[in-house]
Amino acid sequence: MRVRAITPEKLTDELADVIDGERRRWVRVAVDGAEAAGTAGFADELVQPLRVRGHEVVRVRMDGYVRPASLRFEHGRDDPDSFYESWFDLAGLRREVLDPLADGGTGEVLPALWDAATDRSPRLDRVRLPQRGVVLVDGPLLLGAGLPFDRTVHLWLPGGSLARRTAEADRWTLPAFDRYSTEVAPERLADHVIRVDRPGHPAVVDEVA
Repeated sequence: MRVRAITPEKLTDELADVIDGERRRWVRVAVDGAEAAGTAGFADELVQPLRVRGHEVVRVRMDGYVRPASLRFEHGRDDPDSFYESWFDLAGLRREVLDPLADGGTGEVLPALWDAATDRSPRLDRVRLPQRGVVLVDGPLLLGAGLPFDRTVHLWLPGGSLARRTAEADRWTLPAFDRYSTEVAPERLADHVIRVDRPGHPAVVDEVA
């Protein structure tokens, strides 16, 4: 494995440069990883560097694309297989966010489809992205499902780091991430792999053994 230490500021600049170099009408970016890896904050930090480079940005969080409670909790509230297989509405994400930003799409995306707290639609308006617009989607289990992202980033917590960093209330999800690691191996599939086991000291994995 070849790992390169980098500052958080340099990392966001490097990724913003890569996204800026995509010659597409719109760019669809995934920031994949467990909540403990800090995907939401990482994606948020990319917004301003992209705007400085002339891109409008829409943020989409996978907690706004969960399925209704009747489906999520069909086998209980702490079933890791349900979390892995049916917790998130990937079809809805594709329909409402990713497909509209494909070639020939409308350019209109829906930032959130479902509010888990109220268990109903938040009834948000669609947002029209101009040319060179970017959508940043963050959340877990985004890779290996055939979703049409143009650029993928995986925030990797190797070894026991994920277990140590996961809140007690969320530890029931750990078997789902073990399954994800075995079945999908996101650290091999993503375009960019970032080790985040040392808070504030990310490292770019340029090659996975």
